[in-house]
Amino acid sequence: MQISVVSLFPEMVSTIADYGVVGRAQSRDLISLDVENPRDHTEDAHRTVDDRPYGGGPGMVMKFAPLARALQVLRERSPAGSPVVYLSPQGDVFDQAVAARYSTLPGLILLAGRYEGIDERLIESRVDEELSLGDFVLSGGEIAAMAVIDAVVRLLPGVLGDDESAEQDSFTEGLLDFPHYTRPEVVEGEAVPDVLLSGDHAKIARWRHKQALGRSYLRRPDLLERLDLSNEQRALLDEFLKEQRK
Repeated sequence: MQISVVSLFPEMVSTIADYGVVGRAQSRDLISLDVENPRDHTEDAHRTVDDRPYGGGPGMVMKFAPLARALQVLRERSPAGSPVVYLSPQGDVFDQAVAARYSTLPGLILLAGRYEGIDERLIESRVDEELSLGDFVLSGGEIAAMAVIDAVVRLLPGVLGDDESAEQDSFTEGLLDFPHYTRPEVVEGEAVPDVLLSGDHAKIARWRHKQALGRSYLRRPDLLERLDLSNEQRALLDEFLKEQRK
């Protein structure tokens, strides 16, 4: 998969390929990461990429031309079917479903803005999607771009060591993850749940799904509101809640 980023701080974005899952994917030639700096596409001695906003107000706005030229370069280097995604507070919220959709694409071009934003005419003419990490403000789109890259890359075939790891991640089924335990069996008087020591894989799977439903209900009820729970799932959730009341 070809992943490209427009950023004023290319070194910042490039570091994601030096570590962890993304680094492993690049070393195996499962992805290639391409970062383009819009300052390289300016025409003045100061390499100016921003200017004051029309209408007044605080801050600066990123100029149309340098961004447009940087995007054009990346489009020419990217496979057909690679959308341009602007990391923006005005965008749709990024979630696991979006990450899964992006992981099926041949390429992805991420636009990381800075300052007060970018010229609206660039969004209208060059951007295919706007994407937000959530209702908070970052200094720029680089961290958001890196989060998207990590979430997408780990879903690519062959990236994770265990093929089932991505399938069991939080949010894969629209739920939070179940609790995890490892050795030792008892820590500060708290023991691992007996079911996880039973060796009965069916019971373990049932317990884990029940915990995922219960955690989602307690911590992120909005997730359950989006799902059409089966009768079996509702029974598991009821069982979880009864156990909590004991």
